[in-house]
Amino acid sequence: MVKMSVLLPANNRVVLPRFEMSCDQHPDRTQEMWCLVKQVSCELFLPDASRNDYFGVCSEVIIKDNVVVVYEVLEEMLDNGFPLATESNILKELIKPPTILRTVVNTITGSTNVGDQLPTGQLSVVPWRRTGVKYTNNEAYFDVIEEIDAIIDKSGSTITAEIQGVIDACVKLTGMPDLTLSFMNPRLLDDVSFHPCVRFKRWESERILSFIPPDGNFRLLSYHVSAQNLVAIPVYVKHNISFRDSSSLGRFEITVGPKQTMGKTVEGVMVTSQMPKSVLNMTLTPSQGTHVFDPVTKLLSWDVGKINPQKLPSLKGSVSLQAGTSKPDENPTINLQFKIQQLAISGLKVNRLDMYGEKYKPFKGIKYMTKAGKFQVRT
Repeated sequence: MVKMSVLLPANNRVVLPRFEMSCDQHPDRTQEMWCLVKQVSCELFLPDASRNDYFGVCSEVIIKDNVVVVYEVLEEMLDNGFPLATESNILKELIKPPTILRTVVNTITGSTNVGDQLPTGQLSVVPWRRTGVKYTNNEAYFDVIEEIDAIIDKSGSTITAEIQGVIDACVKLTGMPDLTLSFMNPRLLDDVSFHPCVRFKRWESERILSFIPPDGNFRLLSYHVSAQNLVAIPVYVKHNISFRDSSSLGRFEITVGPKQTMGKTVEGVMVTSQMPKSVLNMTLTPSQGTHVFDPVTKLLSWDVGKINPQKLPSLKGSVSLQAGTSKPDENPTINLQFKIQQLAISGLKVNRLDMYGEKYKPFKGIKYMTKAGKFQVRT
């Protein structure tokens, strides 16, 4: 039996009630506890890049297989119930990430993943960066990733639209570099949340990000764009979905096309729609991609793939309804998933990235991506 802690936030303090559980079994009485452990481990214990550093994919099975490591890291993150060490590179020095070889050695020798030495970053004025960092190739990559949430009415007008954006960084630089990142249009950003390494006063006065970066992967900032006049809708859906009163047949036609993409290709398009319960089956023909209709869950899925502006993808066909039932009260909504490489839909652009404090010239790269969040079209 292993004792496991579950994090419950209360008045900005983390309380650790204890539960007894078995690592070999998953009885129903521990189902609620497992849900709490899963939620905490995915959202609080290993946010952003830290989750990938330890487990790759955070799931119930992964937590169960690495329950001791989860417990050890939680213990290091907290001091008397308050967050203490939350940086990925600091945690990896305190608790070594699990590997097959390390697991075998620990089993044979009875040792643990706890590090032998206190991380050097814990004793410095820059606790998020360890000292003595050296790389043969010095690189700094930044990914600007924006997720658009929107609701479009049946006439194509935007009811609501907003953008949630993040800038993720992968910095592998020797020594103690001091970076500045400037934007061409920083006033677009609203409700900004920074990594602790960012000097907030300089951002307030100059709208420039100045920071000594952590070593490796980290999230530099997250932001929000809520002004609808600044949110461009990158795709549109033409639809014709109708049901007849006196017939058990209906018509289903949708076409997807690019709208405001700055000439970039829309790819990874997936269309889903929850059909009414009275729908028995659908006979559809796609112009591209593949579609599946589940007659049990009434879920229609259409994997479109990449959109060719010269030949727009469409899905057309008939809908079979249960005999003797009235037509559905309302038409189904259409949900879209897509991504657009090398485009930040808000118009945010990085102006330049400069480095101070070190003499070498690093390789620098910026990548943009827009993807759909909760993107819904009403019909």
